[in-house]
Amino acid sequence: MNVAILGAGGIGATMAQTLNKMKTARCYAVGSRNKDKAAEFAKKYGCKKSYGSYEELVADKKVDLVYIATPHSEHYEHARLCIENGKAVLCEKAFTANAAQAEELIALAKEKNVLITEAIWTRYMPMLQTIKEVLNSGVIGVPTMLTANLGYVINGVSRLTDPALAGGALLDVGVYTINFASMIFGTEVKKLSSVCTYTKSGVDEQNSITMVFEDGKMAVLNSSMLSLSDRKGIIYGTKGFAVIENINNFESMTVYDSSYNKVEKYNRPKQISGYEYEVEACAKALQNGEIECPQMPHAETIRVMRLMDSLRYEWGIKYPFE
Repeated sequence: MNVAILGAGGIGATMAQTLNKMKTARCYAVGSRNKDKAAEFAKKYGCKKSYGSYEELVADKKVDLVYIATPHSEHYEHARLCIENGKAVLCEKAFTANAAQAEELIALAKEKNVLITEAIWTRYMPMLQTIKEVLNSGVIGVPTMLTANLGYVINGVSRLTDPALAGGALLDVGVYTINFASMIFGTEVKKLSSVCTYTKSGVDEQNSITMVFEDGKMAVLNSSMLSLSDRKGIIYGTKGFAVIENINNFESMTVYDSSYNKVEKYNRPKQISGYEYEVEACAKALQNGEIECPQMPHAETIRVMRLMDSLRYEWGIKYPFE
């Protein structure tokens, strides 16, 4: 499968390095608005083709899948360009800047019968199945509450403080905490409450979100672009608890009993970077003629985007292009 990378930045580089170690896919092309930047990227990562425009990239008949690695504000425009040219899309999270954009893209993908899926990599990882199996075994009893913390010192990254680029902690790191809660406790959120602090430019820099689910379970989620967090996800049950190391790229799961004794530890399988699983899911979906991946269905992408819209509404954050 020939994969093209749209956007020659850091995250695109991680994908290129991953593709170069995969047997089922290859880093075939890269596109940038800067021809020299694209050529330099292609040379560094062994892409066969480099393009100085996204239009040229999507016109290449040999491209099977386009990985979109541009800022959140650009995802809608770039994904739309791919779909209109019949190119399957793996779009980096957050999928779009808002739910309306997500709904439009997915409707267009259905109309054109083109695969599009969100690259929220934790959804595709085999470690997720291990976590679910352990919880389903009843080893910590009935899970009733979870906490998730994700923070990095990234407030110096200009795109993250720029409202015009859909900046803020929510769409960059908060999206992982929300997806973690959804993967563990499901989609039936009954009540949502939250608070945030703001950057000088008016986007959220830290936020705390509490979800109450229809079955009474609770999730308390914290994300920040000001401070380094432990990245832990902890699931609390009636007979014990489980600690997930790194909710942004599951490393391990340690189970404790009601006396706080360590019962078992499960480590993630060896991986290239973790990006390979979403690429493999796309390859399988394409082989089966599907336009969505079961790991992250369209309905779930839209639900999470709507949830984040409602949080921004509560915080009074509106992007200038909305």
